[in-house]
Amino acid sequence: MLRFTLRQLEYFVAVGEMGSIALAAEKVNVSSPSISAAINQLEKEFGLPLFVRQHAQGLSPTLAGREMLKQAKLVLQNAEGLVDLAADISGNVQGPLSIGGLLTFAQVVVPALRASFEKLYPDVRVTQHELDQAQIFSMLRRSEIDVALTYDLDLPSDLKFQPIATLPPYAILYEDHPLAGRASISVTDLLGFPMVLLDLPFSSEYFLSFFGATGLKPQIAERTRDMAVMRSLVANGFGFSIVNVRPLNDLSPDGKPLRFIPLEGDMRPMKLGLLTSSEAESVNVIRTFIEHCRNEHKDGHVPGLNLIRDL
Repeated sequence: MLRFTLRQLEYFVAVGEMGSIALAAEKVNVSSPSISAAINQLEKEFGLPLFVRQHAQGLSPTLAGREMLKQAKLVLQNAEGLVDLAADISGNVQGPLSIGGLLTFAQVVVPALRASFEKLYPDVRVTQHELDQAQIFSMLRRSEIDVALTYDLDLPSDLKFQPIATLPPYAILYEDHPLAGRASISVTDLLGFPMVLLDLPFSSEYFLSFFGATGLKPQIAERTRDMAVMRSLVANGFGFSIVNVRPLNDLSPDGKPLRFIPLEGDMRPMKLGLLTSSEAESVNVIRTFIEHCRNEHKDGHVPGLNLIRDL
């Protein structure tokens, strides 16, 4: 007879990933004593020390603990598979769903899609993560997220991308910028001005690629990994930037006006879409979420964004 529970395994995995009982307690939203009791019970049941307690450095898994962590993760994944199987058999949409969103637009796209999905399917337990492109690839491969809303940037062949919208590039300028009154702008026009670069993996290479044909490099005055910080830097006169995401409100986070001006020429747009593992759509809840996203966008509108062209 098994004398441990899936909940105890969940706490064990949380400690292994976070390296601390306190951080694990925050992650799974229970008290630290509950986490400690679960670990102690598992060590007693298995007859093995699972962690080395280091006062200043938290907990590190022992050799046995690392092997047990691998198996515990498999057990939890298989348990979730039972929920998926029950949903498929019953036709109900239920169980956990972990969604990743690219940092550049997660704050304006993911919450709206999540809210409308949860309203339709209240038995689904949704978690969300804001990630850069490299993190999305890694977490999908490790099954730490089920689906991600992201761009078609350097997509690996082992993951499946389904586009749902095109996002043309814009120059983003502060209100009194010398080019702010134009209907469109070329990258050559921008070369004489400082640039605020959104410096995220894969995204920065995409933005800088527009200048490749000129044979010249832009004057990068500021770099940031945060979309909101970038918009505020631009609005306060630190330089222009290039974006594919245009929010419904053309204001910076500190309330200053911004100008979004289309880039001239043959500029490759981003494609916004859903990225999954190749077998993800065999899971009912993931398949239903993908269908929901496409339905939400079927009229050419992405919740939270402006001027999106439907594919």
